[in-house]
Amino acid sequence: MSSRILRAAAMASMACLAAACTTVEDAGGSVASVTGTARPEIKPIDATGFATTDALFAKPFIDVQEWRSAPVPHFYVHGGFEGTATRFSYYFPLAKDYQGRFFQHVTPVPDSENLAQKMPEGKFNKIGFAAASGAYFVETNGGGSFDITKGSQALADPTITAFRANAAAAQFSRHVAAQVYPGSKRPYGYVYGGSGGAFRTIGSLESTEGVWDGGVPYVNGSTMAIPNMFTVRMQALRVLRDKFPQIVDALEPGGSGDPYAGLTPHESEVLREAEKMGFPMESWFGWRTMGLHGFAALYGGVSMADPSYFTDFWTKPGYLGHDRRDLFKEDRLQHTSTIADIVTVGEAAAMGIDSNPFSETSRGGVDNAFMLPAGADPDQIVGLRLAEAPRQTYFLGGELMVQSGALAGQRVFLDKIRGDMILFGVTEPKQIAKLAVGDTVMVDNSNFLAMESYHRHQVPGSDFPVWDQFRDKAGQPIYPQRPFLVGPLFVRSTAGTTLTGNVGSEKVVLAASLWDREAMPWQADWYRRRVVANAGGTDNVRLYFTEHALHGDEPDNEDPSRIVSYQGPLQQSLRLLADWVEHGKVPPASTGYTIADGQVLVPGGAVQRNGIQPVVSLTANGSSRAEVRVGQQVRFEGNVVSAPAIGALVWADWDYDGDGTFVDRVPLSKKSAAMVRGTHRFATPGTYFVTLRAMSQPQDALGTPYAELINLARVRVVVSR
Repeated sequence: MSSRILRAAAMASMACLAAACTTVEDAGGSVASVTGTARPEIKPIDATGFATTDALFAKPFIDVQEWRSAPVPHFYVHGGFEGTATRFSYYFPLAKDYQGRFFQHVTPVPDSENLAQKMPEGKFNKIGFAAASGAYFVETNGGGSFDITKGSQALADPTITAFRANAAAAQFSRHVAAQVYPGSKRPYGYVYGGSGGAFRTIGSLESTEGVWDGGVPYVNGSTMAIPNMFTVRMQALRVLRDKFPQIVDALEPGGSGDPYAGLTPHESEVLREAEKMGFPMESWFGWRTMGLHGFAALYGGVSMADPSYFTDFWTKPGYLGHDRRDLFKEDRLQHTSTIADIVTVGEAAAMGIDSNPFSETSRGGVDNAFMLPAGADPDQIVGLRLAEAPRQTYFLGGELMVQSGALAGQRVFLDKIRGDMILFGVTEPKQIAKLAVGDTVMVDNSNFLAMESYHRHQVPGSDFPVWDQFRDKAGQPIYPQRPFLVGPLFVRSTAGTTLTGNVGSEKVVLAASLWDREAMPWQADWYRRRVVANAGGTDNVRLYFTEHALHGDEPDNEDPSRIVSYQGPLQQSLRLLADWVEHGKVPPASTGYTIADGQVLVPGGAVQRNGIQPVVSLTANGSSRAEVRVGQQVRFEGNVVSAPAIGALVWADWDYDGDGTFVDRVPLSKKSAAMVRGTHRFATPGTYFVTLRAMSQPQDALGTPYAELINLARVRVVVSR
């Protein structure tokens, strides 16, 4: 080891001693070395002298400051604020890479301040992306640990987790940055977050002035998102469970185009209700794996806020459970038994049952924030065996009504039934630990069935046209209404505001997914309109939709043959926002779209569509469907066009079997448009969906894994003997 690195290591150790630091080994396994990279000597960061108007966060402290080598060389600072549970992590790139800004990510619910450092290197790594964008990266624990099993009860002061903790960390980061980069100017700051993190991002922008200079809320909801975007799909998942194969086939390329063909009147009504509420129809392909999603964490709050709904639903006119009880006869389950055995995490795993499946590297993502933390104690109780198994029926959530024993009179959320075994959902471990063999219990899904049509009884104002289907000609609700709207209460506790659109002088870029089945895409337009209405004519908002993208921002792609990640468009949105704020460079026009009966529709041509994602089209033998014999050659012809103001085309590749395996990648020579042709012979009869995928990238991102703008197109090939 060179004397220079030894001196630097000693310097880092002294800095830690001077600042009461804890030395933490970095991801590369070295504490204070950045191999092959010259590092400036940074004096111990002084936390004193920090000025803030929020007295709760007036006393910051630092307990770790050190150089780290992975994923890129950076100076790491960890700390918090005395008298609070708020903790933060800052990741400062080398001075040569720093351009005077920071990116701050906000998780859907308060989580760990150490998430980014657990992400593998590559396109999803937030630290690497920030450094490549001339920014240092900021993350916090959102104000303290959040017990998802307690919902809103876990929040002593919702404003702390909504925006105050993140604002304090952002402000203090500037105090630290001035010492890491002596002589530098005030850093520009940009906050971004998805789903619940989008609520918190919006609340941060609306509730502060001068903390951030702009933000990118992504896959955002509206004040009416909770729980209604989940309830309408829960109803469809149950009623249409036997019809989804034909519905999906009709919507696939080369299908009939009529998803209602072959449905009963009631089934058609349920599907149309979901469609008009904005559920993207093509997204039904994932019906087998959608499940409850975030509703698992929301149910407890709804049941506490509006407990009388669950009796009204079954007993009062105007509610489906009273008026059409026959619709629930097959699926309503009220099964009484006794507990025969306790099932732990370890026992469930031994039986091949994953009681909480998600990757630690995806923690903090928008599709898993509602799940319990990974790494549970193998002895933790996750389920029960009953003396008598419930009858087999459809079950998408329910409750265990405890009738005897230490928990008599209490309810516990159930997620799954597997024969005589029942598995818990979002629960308090200390509560279920009191269950004992011999206790009498009842498995009851009545309340979850009741929730399926809750949105009918939550009709908001005229600025939510997707609810027009539940109004009469005079504009009045058709069904009985609950005493209050639940959604705005949830949003205020999460965001600290009711999403007014008043972001002051900040600029906003909204990033949304056209196939989002958790945050229906029309909600991005809803908030864009609110920002425009408050802007007084100022150009301060953009909305970019990503075609063929879902809700999740995690690395795992459930079906790469038909789904793309919006991570690249999100990264490009942040860079466009920074250019807009700092240099006055007007970003590309928003994606062109219209909204009809809740469905967000985009033009087929790149010029009309605008936005930042390329447009891809594909034919097989000149059509969206080709019928051939085994061994007969199929001609594929694709047209790829980059968005008008974004970069150039980089590559295209093929998936001929529809299994997510892409081959035959061809360079597109940085053109703005290209024809891509291919041929293939199928050796086995069957129906194949062939995918052409293409990527464009801004000039300044070429050669990096960031800001990859990907789209795809698919065709159907039917092969017979």
